[in-house]
Amino acid sequence: MDTIHIALYILLGFGVGVLGTLIGAGGGFILLPVLLLLFPDLKPDVLTSISLTVVFINAASGSLAYSRLKRIDYRSGVILALATLPGAIIGAYTTQYIPRKAFDIVLGVVLLAVAAILLLKPGYQAKALAFQDHRAHRTITYREGTTYSYSFNMVTGVAVSFVVGFVSSLLGIGGGIIHVPFLATVLHFPVPIATATSHFILSIMALAGTAAHIAQGNLTLGWPYVITIGAGTVVGAQVGAWASHRIKPAWIIRTLAIALFLVGFRLVTG
Repeated sequence: MDTIHIALYILLGFGVGVLGTLIGAGGGFILLPVLLLLFPDLKPDVLTSISLTVVFINAASGSLAYSRLKRIDYRSGVILALATLPGAIIGAYTTQYIPRKAFDIVLGVVLLAVAAILLLKPGYQAKALAFQDHRAHRTITYREGTTYSYSFNMVTGVAVSFVVGFVSSLLGIGGGIIHVPFLATVLHFPVPIATATSHFILSIMALAGTAAHIAQGNLTLGWPYVITIGAGTVVGAQVGAWASHRIKPAWIIRTLAIALFLVGFRLVTG
């Protein structure tokens, strides 16, 4: 790997870190399609292992930044993160059985669906589901003094988190792009808390998926890419968290949605 490629991979990681942390999605949904285009001959389990490991690095760095801002709902985050772990491990072990062509099509369909969701509901304005049982109540106060109180159905959160863990680990996209809208719409988390808490959940889930990939030897060829891209994400995540309460990310989300649609369409049509 020459100097130019190292610099480009670091720059890629920086962009993934900024955008992924800004919207609480980890960045895997951006990184993996890029990896698919850059490395058409690598197997899905190798690519997903690279992407998921970078997602862990990004999520861990972003979580530290969000922690300083006091925007993470730790009580809920730990429970929902534990719910993702079985799915994350199963997904990591399932990837090796999917042929590359089928993997591209499945990921393409997922990207098209995510693009549609982002374009139709960029502000996460849906109402919470009207379940009154098994409700958890939370009050979070930011470092700058803003206080939010909310309640949600924990059983629904645990069930969906398991599915998110499986899908995100299977495809190497991290899952935050699914979890943030879910937390904000179905569970009715305030959007800033949903973004930060999703990042915290993602760091735990991605770590479990990464460990499973390492145990299978999927990262043997991927470590140089993890190190270079990951170095960029560490810095980018800090910038993204800093900008998250200064920039309204609606235009960024719409731009990403268009890009995801184009990439998803290309993967589906081959």
